[in-house]
Amino acid sequence: MAGQAFRKLLPLFDRVLVDRSAAETVSRGGIMLPEKSQGKVLQATAVAVGSGSTGEGGEVQPGSVKVGDKVLLPEHGGTKVVLDDKG
Repeated sequence: MAGQAFRKLLPLFDRVLVDRSAAETVSRGGIMLPEKSQGKVLQATAVAVGSGSTGEGGEVQPGSVKVGDKVLLPEHGGTKVVLDDKG
């Protein structure tokens, strides 16, 4: 369902549209974690990728990220987009 909504948005140039991974709610030992202790998830999956950046000569240089790649996000940065109540 969310995948169809992501297909409506096409990033331009060197931009990447990602779907942030869900926070872990259970520790490795099986203990349920409260929301306050879960922390911000800094891992996501690329769902759409722009065509690439434009070089000095006007040629397009493709990016190194492909759709489906797992990426790490900066702690502060990016633009949050909410699609179909998922964001």
